[in-house]
Amino acid sequence: MEKENTNKDVYLAKWLAGDLSDNQLKELVSSVDFDAFSKIRKGIEVYEQLVAPTEASFSKIQQRINANSPKVKPLYKYWSIAAAASVILFFGLFFLLDSGNVSIETGFGEQKTIALLDGSEVIINSRSKVSYNKESWAEQRIVNLEGEAYFKVEKGNTFTVKTINGNVTVLGTQFNVISDGSYFDVVCYEGKVAVKIDVSEHVLLPSQTVQKLNGLPATSNFVQHIKPTWIEGESTFRSVPVKYVISALEKQYNITFNTIEIDDSVVFTGGFPHNNLKVALQTVFETLDIKYSEKENRNINLRY
Repeated sequence: MEKENTNKDVYLAKWLAGDLSDNQLKELVSSVDFDAFSKIRKGIEVYEQLVAPTEASFSKIQQRINANSPKVKPLYKYWSIAAAASVILFFGLFFLLDSGNVSIETGFGEQKTIALLDGSEVIINSRSKVSYNKESWAEQRIVNLEGEAYFKVEKGNTFTVKTINGNVTVLGTQFNVISDGSYFDVVCYEGKVAVKIDVSEHVLLPSQTVQKLNGLPATSNFVQHIKPTWIEGESTFRSVPVKYVISALEKQYNITFNTIEIDDSVVFTGGFPHNNLKVALQTVFETLDIKYSEKENRNINLRY
């Protein structure tokens, strides 16, 4: 076992030195070890940016040692890198990975339910990302969102969801947020929600929604559902350009669309199921008189 671990250290050192390619390393170690080594290399890249002056000093020391030990220079090259990696793992990477940042992402057609530190629940829709800092949570409950998520917030201190399109601030409530490109949509299902979009502010009560599209002024409306339909397996839209519906289809079914022959700004109101691609395509595109055909594997061409 000790010999096996020593071999891994040598492989790691040679790989970091550029004397082993990714494919060569994959043949020598398990997939689990390769993933671990990849994280080490990524950490080293970040660490090098943080300690550039220290690296210069280390380089001088290394040159002196190499000058005094010419016979072991090749071996030292590997082991010095391995030693540096070990130092980074114990000091640099420990600091970086233990900074308190937590990030959760979903894949195509995947939903995840997570509990935050205060007991609040977040259901994350497909191809979306939620992140927060556990170290600063006691002082400020801030969650960053890319994509779509449904929040069930416990009563207590102010809770804020930040997106590139705007921020949502609440105090014990349930709401849904979509931030996809220039599409921003917030629906309040329970309690009260304060939404800030650029310089405008909106206060939503249950069943109220605010929506902003393509940089245009935000508009308000009402919904009839008591919770987001996507949680139950169906995505629904109201007066949304079809390009955002297409984006949702791609995230749900892991497909791509060629939209060059259609006007993707045409407004769509309706929905599609998450468990049947054929029906999903029919309900969206036949409603808009758009023809569709599979151009190649999981690449669908749209035309009139």
